[in-house]
Amino acid sequence: MTIASATSQLARPLFADRVAMIDTENAFKVGPFIKEVEDAGHKVVKCNLGEPDFPLPRHIAEEVKRQIDNDMTHYNDPQGILPLRQAIARTMGEDRGLDINPNRVVVFPGAKPPIGFSQQTYCNAGDEVIYPSPGFPIYESFVRYIGASAVPLHLEEKSGFSFSGADLARLITDRTKLIYLNFPSNPTGGVASRAELEDIARVILSNTSPEVRVYSDEVYERILFDGEKHVSIASLPGMEERTILVSGVSKSYSWTGGRVGWAVFPTAEEAAVFKNLNINYFSCIPAYNQMGAKVALESPESAISTGEMVSAFSKRRDFVVDALNSIEGIHCQKPKGAFYVFPNIGGVCENIGAVEAYAALPPSVRDLTTPSTLFQLFLLFRHHVATLDRKSFGRIGSEGKHYLRLSIATSKEQLELGMQRIADASRDVDGFRTYVREGKHLY
Repeated sequence: MTIASATSQLARPLFADRVAMIDTENAFKVGPFIKEVEDAGHKVVKCNLGEPDFPLPRHIAEEVKRQIDNDMTHYNDPQGILPLRQAIARTMGEDRGLDINPNRVVVFPGAKPPIGFSQQTYCNAGDEVIYPSPGFPIYESFVRYIGASAVPLHLEEKSGFSFSGADLARLITDRTKLIYLNFPSNPTGGVASRAELEDIARVILSNTSPEVRVYSDEVYERILFDGEKHVSIASLPGMEERTILVSGVSKSYSWTGGRVGWAVFPTAEEAAVFKNLNINYFSCIPAYNQMGAKVALESPESAISTGEMVSAFSKRRDFVVDALNSIEGIHCQKPKGAFYVFPNIGGVCENIGAVEAYAALPPSVRDLTTPSTLFQLFLLFRHHVATLDRKSFGRIGSEGKHYLRLSIATSKEQLELGMQRIADASRDVDGFRTYVREGKHLY
């Protein structure tokens, strides 16, 4: 090998270009910051992760242990074991008035993999992906990675963080290939009515061709408040054959570590493609956890445990919303589902000097942060409450939108402490000014 060729090889980049195209989920990214604060001797009120603080229901845990004892610990069907796929088909079909064949069901390690897999499977370079913003960040993070174009559907507070068919119609083009829906919603807790979904379905059926897919993320389907009922767009006429219907065990059964999620595809042929992706990426999902998920879906005990959890979340929601609305510069709508609140902190950002401080930052730093990010990090490092900023739920077009997401999936006692700390932080003008001047952890 010549010196010239060796130099040429050394000059090649370590990572492929596409690595720079994929984003992350800040709920996990903030973890090292929390550890830094805790290592300094402070106790953090953790309102960042969307993880119920309830234990895995005992009847599910016992089934998992029983199946391990039964030696259900080996390779299994990469599409998901048939007993679980049958349970998914039956329960999701009954809840939505659909007749689902288990051959259309694919089981994944959580409800997150099909988000990116769907973009990889259905979209070519240049195709457009419509998704809610604010919304689950992984909807947006994959788009550039697979060479598609991101089209955020901005949800406005004045509309209750919902949208109409007309709002969607303005974004649909002949390049639209995938449309994400998420009800109940993360991070806003929005719940769509049947009438709203009928309006959206009419627009989709009238303005898109049959190969366009709707990705309906319904993972919070059982966490609803005030008598709200979950309605799936897949249950509306003409939509089952267009819709990828997604759910899992993480939220409804407080089993985030179980990593069992699933998707019901319009056809068995599409399901077979996703089975092949499982083969290439994961081989299969642990059968003992899949059998636990079957019990979660079918046992009458599950409704009791989920109901107790939702009742607690409802009380926490009421407390947190009232507490936030009592703080000058914050107003917060009352969510109808999920376990988050999404307060507007625009007044606090103005009052505390975050908007002014943001404008004074060097452009290279300003590009990486926002006024709500500055307050989010000040809240963590100086007042020891972990939250997430607006840009954590869709960066494109989020400029000038000042919100935080707080998870209420933590104890009432911790939430009471957190609300007091947020109130204190909202008035700590001098502390904020000093924090920004120090120039550490601004993004």
